[in-house]
Amino acid sequence: MSGTSTVRVRFPPSPTGFCHVGTARMAVLNYLFAKKNAGKIYFRSEDTDKERSKREYEDDIKEQLQWLGLGWDDFSRSTELVARHTAAMQKLVDEDKAYISEEESKKDPGIMVKIVRLRNPGKVVTFTDVIRGEITSDTTDLGDFVIGRSIDDPLYNFAVVVDDAAQGITHVIRGEDHISNTPRQIMIQEALEYPRPTYAHFPLHLASDRSKLSKRTGDVAVRSYREKGYLALALLNYLAILGWTPPSSKEMLSLDEMVAEFDLRDLHKSGAIFDVEKLNWYNRSYLKQMSDADFLAWASPILKESLGERNVTWSEDISRTIMPLIRENVSNWEDLKKAADDGAYDFFFVDPQLDAAKIPEKKSSESEAVAHLKQVSAIVEKILDGSWEESKIKDALWAFATENGRGAVLWPLRYALSGREKSPDPFLIASIIGKGATVRRIQRAIDALAGL
Repeated sequence: MSGTSTVRVRFPPSPTGFCHVGTARMAVLNYLFAKKNAGKIYFRSEDTDKERSKREYEDDIKEQLQWLGLGWDDFSRSTELVARHTAAMQKLVDEDKAYISEEESKKDPGIMVKIVRLRNPGKVVTFTDVIRGEITSDTTDLGDFVIGRSIDDPLYNFAVVVDDAAQGITHVIRGEDHISNTPRQIMIQEALEYPRPTYAHFPLHLASDRSKLSKRTGDVAVRSYREKGYLALALLNYLAILGWTPPSSKEMLSLDEMVAEFDLRDLHKSGAIFDVEKLNWYNRSYLKQMSDADFLAWASPILKESLGERNVTWSEDISRTIMPLIRENVSNWEDLKKAADDGAYDFFFVDPQLDAAKIPEKKSSESEAVAHLKQVSAIVEKILDGSWEESKIKDALWAFATENGRGAVLWPLRYALSGREKSPDPFLIASIIGKGATVRRIQRAIDALAGL
């Protein structure tokens, strides 16, 4: 067992499912505390549940935590540390603090097995929690509880105590669902004469209906958010802020800023709701901070693939031009893909299909729409190529649109250029597709109306 004054914490995930946002939040809080106090972090895969633990889950947890920007100083697996668990359990049996009991297997009725039980003195256990204050439990009802399926097959509560002591863990920072484990673990510590670490049990974050988030639900796996195009810093920032108010009250912080401001005592005592809309806000905010080049690299492959599926020719120049528009309207890859697959950006690359009946504004007739489009075409053709930009196009058309009804003039123009009932304003579209395409599309709309 290691004695140390250095702060030491652990990431102790159970690899029975993909990396859950709750696992990630636990790791974030431990990481911030350790870094704030120049401490060490021990990643210990608690794979004592041999039936459900899988290496692929362990690998995923490691991968996602690293993606979030978290690191650790040491890695181990509980099942590879069984020699020290066995030695500690045998010590308790030798000292008559635990005993081997031959009992019928709960899993295989009729089969007798030798389990190990701790002798419970039936005492009141009190510990001070950094977040919750003093917590007291009467352990009498626990009886002589099981600490091993056999002398060399420890249960979680026993293995974690031995490993915490061996690694000199000073602070156990975990979710409130582990409060019920703490009295058992303290009794095991006392039987083995181990020092007691400092405990901090933070409230779990909950689903929108205030139910507990399950680690085996795909929608709350870190990899799911990653695959949907959420940025690592956005998710990291949101998980850190969830249930914690930094002294600066800033919502967006770099990892270094989080470390500088973090204090366990500032964690809220009540559970926070995991709000996807708030996560979207964070992601959108970080997307807006991206450089143009980085955002183009992030978004272009999705747009290009979607256009290709509909045989729409992609243009890098047009993509670069419309990126500010896309940036304002998406929160993640999923948003962009959904919009792109819906054809929301096709009209920037190719002339749209038109429904002639939709060209006139609702209060206008076909003849009015034709007259307005002809006049608009005449006006825009007079704009010099060197002046073809959004503000100049708007200046040229604004007086005519105001005089004849903006809706009556601009709706037919917008629809002629985009073929969509919802689209950016026509001045922006025209500036991007160019003068030639603008005039051509207006004429296509006029021809379509003539065919009604």
